[in-house]
Amino acid sequence: MSSSGGVVRRSLLDDLAASMLALIADRKLSSGDQFESVRSLADRFKVAVPTVREALRRLEATGAVELRHGSGVYVGPHVGRLVLANPLAPTPSADRLVELLQARALIEPPVAALAARVRAESALQQMERDLTAAAEQIAAGDHAQLAEVNMDFHRSLAQASGNATLAEVVESVTVVNVREQLEILHIHGDRQTDLDEHRAIHAAVLAGDSELAERLTREHLDGVLAVINERVNPPQDPSTPES
Repeated sequence: MSSSGGVVRRSLLDDLAASMLALIADRKLSSGDQFESVRSLADRFKVAVPTVREALRRLEATGAVELRHGSGVYVGPHVGRLVLANPLAPTPSADRLVELLQARALIEPPVAALAARVRAESALQQMERDLTAAAEQIAAGDHAQLAEVNMDFHRSLAQASGNATLAEVVESVTVVNVREQLEILHIHGDRQTDLDEHRAIHAAVLAGDSELAERLTREHLDGVLAVINERVNPPQDPSTPES
């Protein structure tokens, strides 16, 4: 009985969250706009206030809304997104990380080629800022921040394609492994080479060379994948007997 009740409750919360998103869309609200109060939403949808709060917390976890204490409910920065990374996903296993990097190696190179053809101006400028920030983090020895900046570069590269859905797909697979990027940096060791490869990709996109942008991005990600593969499946020492 409790299991069935839980399913019904999840369905209610999902329906309520979807109705709230539909209301935001109907009113043509955008990021930063104030939404209805919790009490007003409870009256509108004829549910209890705690139920409204729980549905709003689900939406907040995806970035669709923001709950500001003492101020109210506001439309979040990700309200219009079609693809969202799971904000509650556990840290990926080593094998799962390899799969994520394999996915990136398939997805990102053709996106980079499209970026070189489209060259969305604001994203190109952000790529430049990401490269500058990465150089500063290398000089400062802030490897944790460098990992985030490196992921930011790949997101900006995808945004330069001008295709918002592709950019969301790339972000969904980069956000998941940003915590593991620090490990990659420790293992790979050559942070300057990583930055130089990013600079070369940026230059190819700026030049409108889609073939070069695609090839450099593929080589870059294949290199990262090789490092992770070696960590996950280290080569066996032939002199070491099998257990």
